[in-house]
Amino acid sequence: MIKSKFSIKDLENLSGIKSHTIRIWEKRYELLEPDRTDTNIRSYNLSSLRKILNVSYLKNSGIKISTIASLTTTEIETQVRTLVKRNSKNDHAVQELKLAMVNFDQFMFQKVYDAVLAEVGFSGVFYRLFIPFLEELGYLWQSKTINIAHEHFISHLIKQKVLINLEKVQYQEVSNKNNNVYVLFLPENEMHDLGLLFLNYELLKRGCKTVYLGASMVLEALPFFKNQGITPIYITYITVNPTEKELPSFLRKFDRKVTKEDAVELWILGYLAQKIKPKDLSKNQTVYSGISEVIKKIPELIEA
Repeated sequence: MIKSKFSIKDLENLSGIKSHTIRIWEKRYELLEPDRTDTNIRSYNLSSLRKILNVSYLKNSGIKISTIASLTTTEIETQVRTLVKRNSKNDHAVQELKLAMVNFDQFMFQKVYDAVLAEVGFSGVFYRLFIPFLEELGYLWQSKTINIAHEHFISHLIKQKVLINLEKVQYQEVSNKNNNVYVLFLPENEMHDLGLLFLNYELLKRGCKTVYLGASMVLEALPFFKNQGITPIYITYITVNPTEKELPSFLRKFDRKVTKEDAVELWILGYLAQKIKPKDLSKNQTVYSGISEVIKKIPELIEA
């Protein structure tokens, strides 16, 4: 069911404006008109959510709240459109994606996607729109502003776009001059594959050879690639599993089951990868801060 009522805490989480500040603006400027329960608890509708997101964008653009509050809702929307055309569209596009997610509105998602795509291309969409949005999505999920239906809805739409663009580069000629093959996999019980899919796209676009194994891969199957006359470089993306506590055990198991006596590389990305302590890494295991850091390394490997 579409969420049509929001608490003041929901507005804070979605807009970045503190609940206390929203209350002050309501009292001083009559910026929003919440409904109230018999016990005087505020609730807000979708129009209020849209307005506070637009107000947040204007405020972050340097406009004083007193000036914003003097505008009608229509004038606020006009001002936002004017600034979006003149400045970077990223911040506002992320706000619009939030609205599309909350409303389960795939047409609005497509509109936002098309606008950013026309400006920066697909890689730009992922780096400038999807990655900032997905970072906020995790927080919104943890704070219970959204539920799992919202997360699944928007993640599926983003995944569709990655897959469409992935197919465009999947069958182009491999240009690397060495035997490197990038084997991309997620650990057992890890299902968050958007980052890994996009990395696969970026590698293929640059002429690299990849083998994409996807979600929840058992380590015991990975040594196969060492015996095929190629040099496998294993890449994994850890968002939820293994947990922070289980990471050292996972890395040791990889060495035991896959590396063995060979100098097999494992590149590790993702939110939980940043929790890995240097002492738990073997010499052939490397943690990367993000996809862009991996991509910077690719040209030298292609030429090697």
